[in-house]
Amino acid sequence: MEIGDEIEIEGVADAPTGAARTRRRSKGKSGKRSGNGRQTSNGNGSRQLDMRRLLAGLKDMCGGDFSVRLPDSGDPMMSDIINEFNAIAERNQAVTTELRRVATTVGSEGRMHDRAFVPEVEGGWRSMIGSVNSLITDLVQPTTEVARVLTAVAEGDLSQKMVLEMEGKAVQGEFLRIGTTVNTMVDQLSAFASEVTRVAREVGTEGQLGGQANVPGVAGTWKDLTDNVNTLAGNLTSQVRNIADVTTAVAKGDLTRKITVDVQGEVLELKNTINTMVDQLNGFASEVTRVAKEVGTEGILGGQANVPGVAGTWKDLTDNVNFMASNLTGQVRNIADVTTAVARGDLSRKITADARGEILELKNTINTMVDQLSAFASEVTRVAKEVGTDGKLGGQATRVDLPWSM
Repeated sequence: MEIGDEIEIEGVADAPTGAARTRRRSKGKSGKRSGNGRQTSNGNGSRQLDMRRLLAGLKDMCGGDFSVRLPDSGDPMMSDIINEFNAIAERNQAVTTELRRVATTVGSEGRMHDRAFVPEVEGGWRSMIGSVNSLITDLVQPTTEVARVLTAVAEGDLSQKMVLEMEGKAVQGEFLRIGTTVNTMVDQLSAFASEVTRVAREVGTEGQLGGQANVPGVAGTWKDLTDNVNTLAGNLTSQVRNIADVTTAVAKGDLTRKITVDVQGEVLELKNTINTMVDQLNGFASEVTRVAKEVGTEGILGGQANVPGVAGTWKDLTDNVNFMASNLTGQVRNIADVTTAVARGDLSRKITADARGEILELKNTINTMVDQLSAFASEVTRVAKEVGTDGKLGGQATRVDLPWSM
């Protein structure tokens, strides 16, 4: 630029091509003139145009437009400057494009092993790319560790923990907080699983009732889960113990006990079934006792047990008791009829009831006795008639083997 000339550059950002609009003003008459009297710039006009383009390009690049390129200049010095400018813009554009790509692949697509790479960069460019890749690595490693531990937890492996030291460096800040939180979660899950397994084994397998899970330091959902497991174990303990008490009492002949514990679902069905069984056993025992007392003690024959609603074995037992009572009634009444007839002098009756064992022996004994009494009576009557009525002296009764005969 010649001395005495002033160049104003306006509206660089408004120029469509990025070139500046210029306005030149002359000050005084200090400018050189050519031989024909016109003012000249001695070739500075072209350089001023190049400078205006360079300034516009620098402003574009400063504004983040790395696609700007300057046209070549006929001035060797400006040509070198323009080439370096274009090289800087090209590298900035390449770095920007690569950073945008790796942000998409790593941040959006989850390709954690991808890294930024811009060929033929040196110095600060390479240092910047290396710093970005180090940042990605530092971000990816804790994320990968969290994913590894959470995957193991999801698969039921509670032995895995997040490593809090990576490549010889301890994790810090938010990564340390996340790692500590994840490891605490794994510890609590492991303790919870261990306690639930222990209680389930003690109560469900080993039959050690009354066990309770104890997981120190848990809160929120984990505490709710622990409390629910303990409620389950406590309910099962009280229900099973109540059932055991009642069934033990039944086994010992105490039919006054009932299951009273509050239950629902299938355990309620079991409770009702056992209580119904106790009621039926109680009814059965009462009826059998009544019939046995009436028939065996009070001599009231014909009694029958009546146990409403019984089925299966209980009905069979009731039927057998009634059959026994009926048989005894039939046999005793038949014996009573025959002995009563004998006592009244009627020796024509015999015991005909079906009997076995000692009752059969009693039946045979009485029937034999009736036969003997009948024969004795016949012989006595015959001799009495012959001697007393027919006058046939010397008659003798045929010997009849009677228990009291001499």
